[in-house]
Amino acid sequence: MNFEYVKEQYGVPAETGRRVTVYGKPGIIVEDRGHYIGVNFDADKPGVIKNAHPTSEVQYHGIGKIRKASRWAARYDRYLQYGESFRSFLDYCRWDAQKDRSWN
Repeated sequence: MNFEYVKEQYGVPAETGRRVTVYGKPGIIVEDRGHYIGVNFDADKPGVIKNAHPTSEVQYHGIGKIRKASRWAARYDRYLQYGESFRSFLDYCRWDAQKDRSWN
């Protein structure tokens, strides 16, 4: 899914990297969330994504640059996706730090 539903249903130019203003708060679209757009607001840390309805007080602007999340935040996001087979976040971190780890 690359904003197909949002584009077809609401007729908006939603895409990853597009600058938006939602209820007066500037941000950038970073993720397709089905019926919503995932926005990283300028006031939030990189990697913090909040849902916004595509037509509810949203102004669409040009393309911008997506800020990267910190290494720690990126590691925690991977844990949320793949960490269910580990007993704890610490066990996951130990495994993730190994150079010869595999995702299998």
